[in-house]
Amino acid sequence: MTPLQPTTLHAIARIFDSLDYAALGPIYCHEGGDAFWEERRGPCQVLGIKLAGVLRDRLPPNGRSLYVGAGVTELPMLAMETLDLHRTVEAYNLRADEVSLLNHACAGLPFEFRAKDAREAAGTFDHVWIVSVLNDPECFPELGALSSARANPVTFNPDAFAVERRAVFALAAGCLEKITRPGLVTTSVEEIPWVTDWCERQGIPCVVEDEDYPTAIVEDPVCFIRIGE
Repeated sequence: MTPLQPTTLHAIARIFDSLDYAALGPIYCHEGGDAFWEERRGPCQVLGIKLAGVLRDRLPPNGRSLYVGAGVTELPMLAMETLDLHRTVEAYNLRADEVSLLNHACAGLPFEFRAKDAREAAGTFDHVWIVSVLNDPECFPELGALSSARANPVTFNPDAFAVERRAVFALAAGCLEKITRPGLVTTSVEEIPWVTDWCERQGIPCVVEDEDYPTAIVEDPVCFIRIGE
């Protein structure tokens, strides 16, 4: 793993020091937001830097990355890509209040968050980051419960699940169709089936790397999938 440049590490530290955790609390938690960030802020930064170093070794300089549902977790990766590798990043997040807070903390850096659907991104990308989006329990409660083995067979709603599954198929396809070949997808272990299914439907070979990496907020292990090799 290649260490991040000192200037990048300094920028990441400044971002995390600048975040308004009191305002982020109710965005990330229904209650107990202050305690949540007191516990997760440090690990989010430390694990994020480690994951950014792992990702750095897999990306070429001067490419383009699409971040779907990007938030606090993705900050070290966005800083690494733009500052270490001089890549262009487009980070999308549908929560406008969080986007405003993130952009305020990242002022002066060569990236910004957009409060839009990532499927609106123009052009192609050699890297797509889509972590804990396709199984988001807030957006897709039935699907998320099934993915994480929390589904209750008594209360599970198959009709709602069918609607959610169609929505996730469309979201995955709308984002993954923008990736060049060869390309790289960063995703959570639980979301691997959505990526590999899309590749199979398109007749595109893919390889799921064996190792996965911890994250601090949603705690879904992250892995890498090489597309079109």
